Amino acid sequence: MNPASTQDLLNHAWFGLIGLMLVLYVVTDGFDLGVGILTLLRRREADRDLMVQSIGHVWDANETWLVALGGALFGAFPAAYAEILSDLYVPVMVLIASFIMRGAAIEFRHAAHTSKLVWDRVFGFGSLLAAISQGVVLGKILTGFVPGLASTGFVIVTAIGVVSGYCLLGATWLIKKTTGAVESRSRSHAIIAVFTTVAAALVVSLATLKLSPVGITRWQDHGVFHLLIALGILAALAFVYTLYSIHMRGEHGPFVGATLLFVLSFAGLAISMFPYIVPGQLTVADAASDATTLTFMLFGIGIVFPIMIGYNLYQYHLFRGKVVPVEH
Repeated sequence: MNPASTQDLLNHAWFGLIGLMLVLYVVTDGFDLGVGILTLLRRREADRDLMVQSIGHVWDANETWLVALGGALFGAFPAAYAEILSDLYVPVMVLIASFIMRGAAIEFRHAAHTSKLVWDRVFGFGSLLAAISQGVVLGKILTGFVPGLASTGFVIVTAIGVVSGYCLLGATWLIKKTTGAVESRSRSHAIIAVFTTVAAALVVSLATLKLSPVGITRWQDHGVFHLLIALGILAALAFVYTLYSIHMRGEHGPFVGATLLFVLSFAGLAISMFPYIVPGQLTVADAASDATTLTFMLFGIGIVFPIMIGYNLYQYHLFRGKVVPVEH
């Protein structure tokens, strides 16, 4: 095989793998961040106990996808890693601090002998800060780190969209995992969140055409445009299915619909960005490591990836079903 074609194949393979890791992180850690944010809206300690209990067996494992994502980006696309981390130092540090807040709070709340309210608030605000930080990172990458008032507005919308999307995932997860008042309130939160999430996604999509360095050029490609239209139709169907499942008192359907909405939206973003990894600045080819490094990493991820996926599937299967309050 031609060395150039081998390099291109490896570049594209790693772009796809990193995209897959990002989707797995956003969906899995997204719902537990959403649950954390929603604890800020609950006054009863028993309700917050049930919400935290619903994610207690998976929240820390979900974050391993972010660790894997960072390592893969560093090894496969070091130039992109250097540029992204240097330009996003502040939101990344805030993100790390918020994870520390969440980890400390969820442990200390179990050891609290009296009121857990303080640690619950730390957990909730840590979850909110993490979601906002990730929204800022997304917005800045999509605008290619271009400064200006319009770009700032775009970043604010992406931050709102990520917070709302995580609340949607969190609310639909609670519908699946809880009963009683928590489940009932989660259905109301999910309806609000699905509308605000879709509204933010539409604004981001339209703004990408004007503010992203690759938006207009990429969307004018007929093959890409038709594919994006197809994804948009599927996303609309996922939106309708989510609302229908909530209305029909479904337990698993709302979470499935919300997950599909996230996956389809992310697929649209990835297609819009490709072949850029940093829009307008770095293409996949410019940022990639050499073929030897990418091949070596491919063997490594081939061993680790099935283990991570298998472990995640096992824990979700083991702790399936509704959460039973601790006192029972």
